[in-house]
Amino acid sequence: MKSLLIAILIIVGGFLTTPTECDAIDPVTLAILAPIAMKAAEKATPYVLRGLMNGGRELLQMGLEVFNILRLPLGIFQTTLLAPWCFGDGMYNLARGGIVAPIYMVKHAIFFPIQLFNVF
Repeated sequence: MKSLLIAILIIVGGFLTTPTECDAIDPVTLAILAPIAMKAAEKATPYVLRGLMNGGRELLQMGLEVFNILRLPLGIFQTTLLAPWCFGDGMYNLARGGIVAPIYMVKHAIFFPIQLFNVF
């Protein structure tokens, strides 16, 4: 309870403070550094776009694994109620939705920041 009270006081205290003179952006400094920042942004653009593409691809694969997790209830239905006809498919869906898909989803969640920053 004490830690919750301390957290609330810190958050409220952070919102009630006024900005100091150091927080204000000096227009002269901004005007001097703007051309340098534009050149840096132009050089970084291909790397940022490639990182966003790789990150988006990883998010798409994570979403597909979420749909593969939905094979678990389908497999339970197939192995219990449709056992004589679909038992083999039900076991496959149970394994895919209960074991394989969560492992792949964790793998994609771990590799998402790595792909986003183009480490590999």
